[in-house]
Amino acid sequence: MYGVIENWNNGWYGIGLGLSRPEIDRLIGLLTKLREDPEQHFHISSDYVGAGGIGDIEVYVAEADGPSNLQFRGLALPPSGELPPASA
Repeated sequence: MYGVIENWNNGWYGIGLGLSRPEIDRLIGLLTKLREDPEQHFHISSDYVGAGGIGDIEVYVAEADGPSNLQFRGLALPPSGELPPASA
């Protein structure tokens, strides 16, 4: 797994997370367990090699009426994998 922090130089940051196919399966399994047992949580943790970066990401089930400041977006490309034609 590979994680990066991207400083957008406007007060906001992007986080990229690259997963191998086995890691995707592991993440799906952990998310399934969270859905089944909302009292659980898990961590995506750094190997702490290097000067710094992402140390830890905690994943847990949020309260239904709790605050929300992130959302899911769709996939980057359409299912065909081709970019739509540019509009004129």
